[in-house]
Amino acid sequence: MTEIRTPRLLLRRWHDDDLAPMADINADPRVMRWIDDGSVHGPDHTAEAIERWEEEWEEEGFGLFAVELLASGELAGFTGLSVPGFLPEVLPAVAISWRLGTQYWGQGYASEAAHATLEFALQDRGLDRVISINRVGDDASENVIEKLGMVPERETAHPVYAYPLRVRTIDLTEFQA
Repeated sequence: MTEIRTPRLLLRRWHDDDLAPMADINADPRVMRWIDDGSVHGPDHTAEAIERWEEEWEEEGFGLFAVELLASGELAGFTGLSVPGFLPEVLPAVAISWRLGTQYWGQGYASEAAHATLEFALQDRGLDRVISINRVGDDASENVIEKLGMVPERETAHPVYAYPLRVRTIDLTEFQA
């Protein structure tokens, strides 16, 4: 089982008891504001998503980690790697992403988890490049992306919702782990 420990977090594969806290995160309009059409997701959608994330681990050798706080054991959300199939123009690519509950915002958890994920991509999976895709205006994600050292690659539009997206990249051979 793939696990990564940081000073405050455990990045791990998904457990059955992660469904309820992740469904709560996905049901928060503040969390979902920048994702897809901004709609919240219920427990059924969350269960399907977790199943897809686990399938990606099996198919690709990477995926989205559940992010657990070491101090309390609480599920804070996810971070990890995925193939951004929804945006064919960037393929082949591997994208980093994250989603945390609002109670975990502003504490550096997203940056800590994302940095560990880039180390995993380089050292454990041998990837030489990772991209990020975020909706223009999502300043919190932009801050994390900048802390990771990712640089602009292109701007485009979401193929379904037509809002502007910013694609950034990092060459992991130059990444300072």
